[in-house]
Amino acid sequence: MKTLRNIIHPPDGHWVGDGFPVRSLFSYHGDTKAISPFLLFDYAGPHTFPPKEGAPRGVGEHPHRGFETVTIVYDGEVSHRDSSGGGGTIGPGDVQWMTAGGGIVHEEFHSSGYSKSGGPFRMVQLWVNLPAKDKGVPPSYQAITDGEIPLVPFEGGRARIIAGAFGDTKGPARTFTPVNLWDVRLDAGAETVLPLPAGHNSMVAVLSGHVTIDGKGCGEAEIAHLSTDGEGVKLQADGESMILVLTGEPIDEPVVGYGPFVMTSKDEIREAIEDFQSGRFGQMPAS
Repeated sequence: MKTLRNIIHPPDGHWVGDGFPVRSLFSYHGDTKAISPFLLFDYAGPHTFPPKEGAPRGVGEHPHRGFETVTIVYDGEVSHRDSSGGGGTIGPGDVQWMTAGGGIVHEEFHSSGYSKSGGPFRMVQLWVNLPAKDKGVPPSYQAITDGEIPLVPFEGGRARIIAGAFGDTKGPARTFTPVNLWDVRLDAGAETVLPLPAGHNSMVAVLSGHVTIDGKGCGEAEIAHLSTDGEGVKLQADGESMILVLTGEPIDEPVVGYGPFVMTSKDEIREAIEDFQSGRFGQMPAS
């Protein structure tokens, strides 16, 4: 079995634009080998927004290069547009998987309907690294609806398989390296073993509720960081809990990040900045 390495506690929150109250549970500024292929975990919410007339809240045009962003909505709605022509609105249960690759510009706002009505808001955004050979791929966008994500029941809970596989059930997301991403609900008092693969960096993020792993508790907005060795993790739900399970095969390459760019060297970062400033990331389509 995998063992518990440590509990990642939530830092103070900050706002991304005016639409996303975020706690960054980890980022590429820390030990990148321990979290590879993941780079960043932003937990937005839970928060309740009042109704708003006029322009929706959110964050305007900004670039990315060298990795993928994965946005999972639990409450509320997010509208996305990017310079590759990708975009759309996702709501509860939906996922958008954007490959920045060689360079993309995008924006993220609350949908106009949700903005006008207001209400509860909760989402997660992950940054997933790309191996060096794929950092220059053309940008692309996967819109994955709730209905496309298979649900696997197990004793004590159920899991939606966004990426990777749970037993014989495979998720719809296309990934460049082996990654598992499971949206899991646990019943109160459940004791279960989740089948995490050996050799993967593995984490269990608690979004609501409380779980116990290796005798230590992990509560809301905390991440249980597990050993790479071993298969599976035994956990107990101390109440009804919503968790996000993420595992990935480590990418054994340098990680050099600067804001929205993640490459393998400082020279590549300088090139990314120059390419963006020269307009080589493309232009946003007219709204």
